[in-house]
Amino acid sequence: MQLARLLFPSAILLLALSACGPNYVYEKSYDIENGAWAYADTLPFQFEIEDTNTIYNLWLEVDHSTDFGNQNLYTQIHTQFPSGQRLTELLSLELANKAGQWFGDCNRASCTLRIPIQQGAYFDQAGAYQITLEQYMRRSPVEGVDAIAFRLEATGEQR
Repeated sequence: MQLARLLFPSAILLLALSACGPNYVYEKSYDIENGAWAYADTLPFQFEIEDTNTIYNLWLEVDHSTDFGNQNLYTQIHTQFPSGQRLTELLSLELANKAGQWFGDCNRASCTLRIPIQQGAYFDQAGAYQITLEQYMRRSPVEGVDAIAFRLEATGEQR
Protein backbone atom coordinates (compact mmCIF):
# COMPACT_ATOMS: atom_id res chain seq x y z
CA MET A 1 0.00 0.00 0.00
CA GLN A 2 2.86 2.38 0.84
CA LEU A 3 4.46 1.65 -2.53
CA ALA A 4 1.19 2.42 -4.34
CA ARG A 5 0.99 5.82 -2.61
CA LEU A 6 4.48 6.65 -3.90
CA LEU A 7 4.02 5.32 -7.44
CA PHE A 8 0.70 7.02 -8.20
CA PRO A 9 1.94 10.63 -7.67
CA SER A 10 5.13 9.81 -9.56
CA ALA A 11 3.13 8.46 -12.50
CA ILE A 12 0.93 11.58 -12.56
CA LEU A 13 4.01 13.85 -12.51
CA LEU A 14 5.67 11.89 -15.32
CA LEU A 15 2.51 12.07 -17.42
CA ALA A 16 2.20 15.83 -16.82
CA LEU A 17 5.83 16.48 -17.75
CA SER A 18 5.64 14.43 -20.93
CA ALA A 19 2.56 16.36 -22.07
CA CYS A 20 4.42 19.69 -21.79
CA GLY A 21 7.03 19.00 -24.48
CA PRO A 22 7.21 20.65 -27.89
CA ASN A 23 4.41 19.90 -30.34
CA TYR A 24 6.39 19.05 -33.47
CA VAL A 25 4.07 18.61 -36.44
CA TYR A 26 7.03 17.80 -38.68
CA GLU A 27 10.59 16.72 -38.01
CA LYS A 28 13.27 15.16 -40.15
CA SER A 29 16.97 14.58 -39.62
CA TYR A 30 19.82 13.87 -42.02
CA ASP A 31 23.09 12.24 -41.05
CA ILE A 32 25.97 13.82 -42.95
CA GLU A 33 28.13 11.04 -44.37
CA ASN A 34 31.62 11.01 -42.80
CA GLY A 35 30.88 14.41 -41.22
CA ALA A 36 31.70 16.13 -44.52
CA TRP A 37 28.91 18.34 -45.91
CA ALA A 38 29.46 19.11 -49.61
CA TYR A 39 27.77 21.82 -51.68
CA ALA A 40 25.89 19.16 -53.66
CA ASP A 41 24.42 17.58 -50.52
CA THR A 42 21.27 19.69 -50.21
CA LEU A 43 18.84 18.72 -47.47
CA PRO A 44 15.14 18.88 -48.45
CA PHE A 45 12.38 19.06 -45.82
CA GLN A 46 8.83 18.66 -47.17
CA PHE A 47 5.71 19.24 -45.08
CA GLU A 48 2.03 20.09 -45.46
CA ILE A 49 0.26 23.06 -43.90
CA GLU A 50 -3.50 22.71 -43.50
CA ASP A 51 -4.32 25.44 -40.95
CA THR A 52 -3.12 28.90 -42.02
CA ASN A 53 -4.12 30.42 -38.68
CA THR A 54 -1.74 28.35 -36.52
CA ILE A 55 1.46 30.01 -35.32
CA TYR A 56 4.65 27.93 -35.64
CA ASN A 57 8.27 27.97 -34.55
CA LEU A 58 10.90 26.68 -36.97
CA TRP A 59 14.03 25.02 -35.56
CA LEU A 60 17.27 23.62 -36.90
CA GLU A 61 19.32 21.21 -34.85
CA VAL A 62 23.00 20.88 -35.72
CA ASP A 63 25.22 18.04 -34.50
CA HIS A 64 28.87 18.88 -35.04
CA SER A 65 32.30 17.79 -33.95
CA THR A 66 34.16 19.77 -31.30
CA ASP A 67 36.92 19.85 -33.94
CA PHE A 68 34.71 21.96 -36.22
CA GLY A 69 37.00 24.77 -37.37
CA ASN A 70 34.60 27.71 -37.38
CA GLN A 71 32.48 29.82 -35.04
CA ASN A 72 29.53 29.61 -37.41
CA LEU A 73 28.15 27.61 -40.29
CA TYR A 74 26.91 29.56 -43.31
CA THR A 75 23.91 28.06 -45.07
CA GLN A 76 21.40 29.03 -47.70
CA ILE A 77 17.80 28.23 -46.99
CA HIS A 78 15.38 27.95 -49.90
CA THR A 79 11.63 28.01 -49.22
CA GLN A 80 9.27 26.67 -51.89
CA PHE A 81 5.64 27.76 -51.35
CA PRO A 82 2.52 25.92 -52.57
CA SER A 83 2.05 28.68 -55.18
CA GLY A 84 5.44 27.83 -56.70
CA GLN A 85 7.14 30.98 -55.39
CA ARG A 86 10.67 30.36 -54.07
CA LEU A 87 12.63 32.51 -51.62
CA THR A 88 16.32 32.15 -50.78
CA GLU A 89 18.05 33.57 -47.70
CA LEU A 90 21.57 33.41 -46.36
CA LEU A 91 21.52 32.03 -42.82
CA SER A 92 24.52 32.05 -40.47
CA LEU A 93 24.21 29.40 -37.77
CA GLU A 94 26.20 30.59 -34.76
CA LEU A 95 27.79 27.52 -33.14
CA ALA A 96 30.24 29.21 -30.74
CA ASN A 97 30.87 32.56 -29.09
CA LYS A 98 33.77 34.86 -30.03
CA ALA A 99 35.97 33.16 -27.40
CA GLY A 100 35.44 29.81 -29.14
CA GLN A 101 33.16 28.27 -26.50
CA TRP A 102 30.57 26.02 -28.10
CA PHE A 103 26.87 26.69 -27.66
CA GLY A 104 24.51 23.79 -27.01
CA ASP A 105 24.92 20.44 -25.32
CA CYS A 106 28.52 19.27 -25.72
CA ASN A 107 30.74 16.40 -24.67
CA ARG A 108 34.40 15.86 -25.52
CA ALA A 109 33.73 14.85 -29.12
CA SER A 110 30.54 16.53 -30.27
CA CYS A 111 27.91 19.20 -29.69
CA THR A 112 24.20 19.40 -30.39
CA LEU A 113 22.66 22.83 -30.78
CA ARG A 114 19.00 23.65 -31.36
CA ILE A 115 18.73 26.95 -33.24
CA PRO A 116 15.51 28.93 -33.72
CA ILE A 117 15.33 30.04 -37.35
CA GLN A 118 11.90 31.65 -37.09
CA GLN A 119 9.64 32.20 -34.09
CA GLY A 120 5.97 33.10 -34.30
CA ALA A 121 5.66 32.23 -37.99
CA TYR A 122 2.48 31.52 -39.87
CA PHE A 123 1.89 30.23 -43.38
CA ASP A 124 -0.44 32.24 -45.64
CA GLN A 125 -1.05 29.35 -48.02
CA ALA A 126 -2.35 25.87 -47.28
CA GLY A 127 -0.54 23.08 -49.11
CA ALA A 128 2.89 21.55 -49.65
CA TYR A 129 6.01 23.44 -48.58
CA GLN A 130 9.62 22.51 -49.09
CA ILE A 131 12.54 23.98 -47.23
CA THR A 132 15.92 23.07 -48.67
CA LEU A 133 19.10 23.70 -46.73
CA GLU A 134 22.54 23.82 -48.31
CA GLN A 135 25.92 24.58 -46.85
CA TYR A 136 27.35 27.89 -48.04
CA MET A 137 30.87 27.96 -46.62
CA ARG A 138 33.96 28.91 -48.64
CA ARG A 139 34.99 25.29 -49.01
CA SER A 140 33.37 22.04 -49.95
CA PRO A 141 33.05 19.79 -48.19
CA VAL A 142 32.94 21.46 -44.80
CA GLU A 143 34.30 19.01 -42.21
CA GLY A 144 32.81 18.34 -38.79
CA VAL A 145 29.05 18.54 -39.44
CA ASP A 146 27.55 15.21 -38.37
CA ALA A 147 23.77 15.76 -38.69
CA ILE A 148 21.15 18.40 -39.42
CA ALA A 149 17.50 18.25 -38.35
CA PHE A 150 14.55 20.53 -39.10
CA ARG A 151 11.56 20.73 -36.79
CA LEU A 152 8.26 22.55 -37.24
CA GLU A 153 6.56 23.23 -33.91
CA ALA A 154 2.91 24.22 -33.58
CA THR A 155 2.75 26.72 -30.70
CA GLY A 156 -0.94 26.13 -29.96
CA GLU A 157 -1.59 29.83 -30.63
CA GLN A 158 -3.65 31.33 -33.42
CA ARG A 159 -3.01 34.52 -35.36
